[in-house]
Amino acid sequence: MTQNPDPLSTEVNVPLRAVVGNRELALDIVRETLRPGALDAPVRWAHVSELRDPAPYLLGEELILTAGVNLATGPGEVDQYVRGLRRAGVTALGFGLTPNVHETLPEPLRRACARHGLPLLVVPTRTPFLAVNRAVSVALTEAGQREQRRITAAREALTRAAGGGLGELTSSLAERLRSWVALVGAGDVLASAHDAPSPLPPEVRELVATVRAGSGIRSATTEVGDEFVVVQPVYPQATASHLVVTGRARRFDGADRAILAVGAALLGLVGRAGSDAAELGAAATGLLLGRASAGEVARELLGADGCRLIAGAPYRRGPDEVAQRPDWLRARLDTPLVRVLPGPRFVAIAGPSLPELEDLRAHGWLAAVGSPVPAGQLADAVAEAELLLSRAQALGRPVVAGSGPPDFDALLDPGASRGYAVKLLEPLVSLDRTDRELVRTLRTWLAHHGAWEPTAVELGVHRNSVRHRIAQVEKALDVDLADPEVRMRLWFALRWAAPEGP
Repeated sequence: MTQNPDPLSTEVNVPLRAVVGNRELALDIVRETLRPGALDAPVRWAHVSELRDPAPYLLGEELILTAGVNLATGPGEVDQYVRGLRRAGVTALGFGLTPNVHETLPEPLRRACARHGLPLLVVPTRTPFLAVNRAVSVALTEAGQREQRRITAAREALTRAAGGGLGELTSSLAERLRSWVALVGAGDVLASAHDAPSPLPPEVRELVATVRAGSGIRSATTEVGDEFVVVQPVYPQATASHLVVTGRARRFDGADRAILAVGAALLGLVGRAGSDAAELGAAATGLLLGRASAGEVARELLGADGCRLIAGAPYRRGPDEVAQRPDWLRARLDTPLVRVLPGPRFVAIAGPSLPELEDLRAHGWLAAVGSPVPAGQLADAVAEAELLLSRAQALGRPVVAGSGPPDFDALLDPGASRGYAVKLLEPLVSLDRTDRELVRTLRTWLAHHGAWEPTAVELGVHRNSVRHRIAQVEKALDVDLADPEVRMRLWFALRWAAPEGP
């Protein structure tokens, strides 16, 4: 077995038989230089070289053309010349018969090519090297066009098949590649398969583990018996939690790799969407039937007991139409639990790890992340998230709970703190039932340190409306908001109180 990192090259080539079979060139092939499969070897360019050692300047898979102008006369030197071409990966050597140079094929060259298995073509005097170059170029262009048509047709077919789910998409990819296909999930479980060996051979599982290890290899190939096997991560799961594995008796060419890349991308998207929908459905069913706790649902959907509440609001010009979509936010926040609210605003329940908050801000979202809490206490975390979001808007940057100085909330009894906050804010909550938005206005005004204009801009009202509402707050609570002690108490009351909903 061999394993090789695979760059997924789509460079076009043509088989040597396509060049040899061109009747206009009238090339004669020296049969004793051919080994099994030699005529199927790829040619990606024809190049003229009269150097004694052109190997350092070659990329491999060339058809080298020479008239033998500087060809050595000694058998040993000729053998070294052929051996160098072979090591450089040259597909074939074309020797041009030329009056006054070499009117017949040199015998040492014939023997050396036969010894090292380098296909030797005889180019007759009437066929200029330019004609060979042009014929190869035309063949490469036509091959490229055929491959592009094949890739386009496969892309359309795979996109249609994606609507039928993982099974139909897997079968369609296998049909297009004429191979077996398997979508391998965590623990090497087959999420979907078409004619794939089960279980996968040990050599294939070893290659899967290599790609999954995250060593930078985006795709890898192995040979198992008479089969060529390719392993490639799906998109967008760059961590390689799911891999596409495919195998067949023939090597995979550039067009095959392009088709595989399309199939892998669609399998990743369809698989993730289907998995999210199934998991959400199962979680909702469990909650509605009372057979699953909030903690169990969190573990199933987020992979952890602890959760963070994330709240978001527009930043500067705000998010564009794409960034406002729940699926866009779901991918950025790595959670299926996202709700987009009018404004626009969003609230999400995510795992304990932090999302890329600066990336959100670059796309027009300013986010605040609450403290990690057990899933059963998420309702109590709403007040903190809303207060943190007001603070983030005042500062113009994302805010994460616990990222500043040590929090003294741990010194207080949660029940007593909340009871104090509910009692203090009850007059405002009661008035807000008539849609006065006094709690939100107070929170925003305090976050902006009592500045009228920024508060009015954030709330989308005139600053005189802000002044009127703050006066109502002072009257309802019978306090003087010019007193910093009062402001401090109200700020913490807003943090400790749990509003009715986000």
